[in-house]
Amino acid sequence: MLAAVFNGPGQPLQVHEVPTPVPGPGEALVRVAACGVCHTDLHYIDHDTPTFKPPPLILGHEISGTIEAVEGDGPLTVGAPVLVPAVIGCGHCHACRAGRENVCEGMRMFGNHIDGGYAEFVCVPVKDLIPLPSSLPLRESAIIADALTSPYHAVVNRGRVAPGDHVAVFGCGGIGLNVIQVAAALGARIVAVDIRDDKLALASRLGAEATVNPGATRSTEKAIRALTEGGADVAFECVGLPATQAQAFGATRNGGRLVLVGYSPEAMQLNSGRVMFREMEIVGSLGCRSIDYPRVIELARQGRIRLTELVTGCYPLTHVNDALDALRAGQGVRSIVVPS
Repeated sequence: MLAAVFNGPGQPLQVHEVPTPVPGPGEALVRVAACGVCHTDLHYIDHDTPTFKPPPLILGHEISGTIEAVEGDGPLTVGAPVLVPAVIGCGHCHACRAGRENVCEGMRMFGNHIDGGYAEFVCVPVKDLIPLPSSLPLRESAIIADALTSPYHAVVNRGRVAPGDHVAVFGCGGIGLNVIQVAAALGARIVAVDIRDDKLALASRLGAEATVNPGATRSTEKAIRALTEGGADVAFECVGLPATQAQAFGATRNGGRLVLVGYSPEAMQLNSGRVMFREMEIVGSLGCRSIDYPRVIELARQGRIRLTELVTGCYPLTHVNDALDALRAGQGVRSIVVPS
């Protein structure tokens, strides 16, 4: 099969033939329809973030496709459209048994621990595959695997956003825009923050009631407090920069909650006195629980969260490095790579 192989930091992905994986007991071979292009891939390529499986490795963790072959009995048959969760749990550790397999002690992430979706085929445990309704477009549905489900988990489970809450979203990339979509679906009042006016315009179309461009205001925190009656009930940092994390914390009201969604290897500065004295909450958010995938799919099927307009680029597998260059340049919202 054809695949885009990561051979180490600082190198473009190499597209060439590799052996097609063979499914073992309880596994399915999935023919990839599309794989979303995520900033996580750039962390490995550009920023020396190590992958758990050393290179060579096939990247890509937002995968949709159809079942090509399956080993064992089950409800899914050959030809069925499926979504592949970005992270799969072991099913046995404390986190998995508590229903938090997204933070499994032995988690495996496609394109990190195991070969991912920048390829024609991928092997997946049958128990982890999520059926996709035929009413959703198969290729565009790939971004549900992370770009939609991770924001859902952040908003619903970690942020615990309630109707009427003031919400501030820092960063209007693929993740931040979908945090806005989900929060809007819950009835929140949202302020979107980004340095690009085109991203802020899209945030408004997706449900933000107000926008703030830090380059056009003297104090982002003060601007948000003025728009939210004293500060956000819940703030989401979707960039992954210590400076932005500090801004988001500063824009959160007393007794409020800061949810860290963007990944950063750097330490953030934190006023622990305020955390204690004002009963602030700071929580992390990673991926999504398996039980929530069907809920997100249903929101997309009902049109309560938008899907197709978020996919702003489609690249053949042979041009995967062009897709990554577009992501580096901040072009569009979300791109997908298709094998053919």
